[in-house]
Amino acid sequence: MLNGDYYDSRDPELIKMYHKARKLLKEYNNIDSELIQERDQILNELFEFKGPGVWIETPFFCDYGENISIGENTFVNTNCMFLDNNKISIGKNGLIAPYVQIYTASHPLKASERLINRENRSRYLTSTKPVKIGNNVWIGGNSVIFPGVTIGNNVTIGAGSIVTKNIPDNVLAFGNPCEVKKELK
Repeated sequence: MLNGDYYDSRDPELIKMYHKARKLLKEYNNIDSELIQERDQILNELFEFKGPGVWIETPFFCDYGENISIGENTFVNTNCMFLDNNKISIGKNGLIAPYVQIYTASHPLKASERLINRENRSRYLTSTKPVKIGNNVWIGGNSVIFPGVTIGNNVTIGAGSIVTKNIPDNVLAFGNPCEVKKELK
C-alpha cells in the first residue's frame, strides 16, 4: 500500500488497523474538550507523529491514523477528513480550516480494472501516493488535497480549492483546479 502498488483495502491486516483507528476516533470525538492530556494521549496513539501544541477539533476522521504526522503548533479545525492510506505529513504552525479533505488513495478509472471478485464479493483495487504539506501553511475551508500533492512552506490555499498539483513555497493559490495567484514575500 505504502509503495503505491495496487492493493485490496479489505485485506485482514488493514481491517485490523481500520478498527483500531475507529475505536480511537470514537473515543477522541466523544471526549470532553477540557481533558487536554487525555486527548493528546489518544492522538499520540492514533498518529505516527504528533508534535507538541497540535490541536485537532472534533469531529475528526481518518482511515488508519498511523500514516499521519503533524508538526508542532498545527491547528486542524472541525470536520476534517484525512484518508491516510499513504503518508500524510503536515509541517509545523499549520492552519487547516473546517471540512478540509486530504486524500492519498485512488482507483483505476476503468471499472474492469477497478473491480475484482473474491469469494463472490466485489472488491476494489486501490493505489496510493503520499501528501506532504510544509511549514506555516494555511489551507482554507472545504479544500480538497489530491493524492501525491506536495504543498510548500509559507503557502496559503484559498477556501474551496481543489489541489491537484504541487504548490511551491511562499505563494497564494486557490481555485478549481488550484493555481498559484501570487507570490507572498
